[in-house]
Amino acid sequence: MTTNFKMRLFLVSLGACALTLATGGQGAPKSRMTLSEIMTLSFKKAGAGTSGVSGIQTRILKGDPTRPGLYTIQLTVPAHTTIQAHDHPDDRVATVISGTWSLGYGPKFDAKALKSLPPGSFYTEPPHQPHFAQTGNQPAVVQITGYGPTGTKYIHP
Repeated sequence: MTTNFKMRLFLVSLGACALTLATGGQGAPKSRMTLSEIMTLSFKKAGAGTSGVSGIQTRILKGDPTRPGLYTIQLTVPAHTTIQAHDHPDDRVATVISGTWSLGYGPKFDAKALKSLPPGSFYTEPPHQPHFAQTGNQPAVVQITGYGPTGTKYIHP
């Protein structure tokens, strides 16, 4: 192999890599939604990745939490709701959109371990890390992103 041929092969390979990286996400659906558009999405009952507590409403913003891949769900949790200690198999991150969401970590609900998270707050739900939550006098909206499939397992069913 000549040096010139090796250089051309290298440049063609580099170009192919760049093209692959540049177009790699083109198969994924694109989405841009304003708050008013999100509000028009239909609610689902508390499903995969939620606590399953009655009254919680779920909007799926991206993906399918029951299948492999990235997903984002938005939970609307009524006022005066308590969610007992549970965990999820996937690594999740969350942002409080509205209301105050009180969250604690541990295998048993402990009101003293709750931290009040106002709108704009961020928290994590590491895989298999038990956590619990509660709302106060107002409902809370929480947006959660993870990599499915997800599920919920209560520590003390």
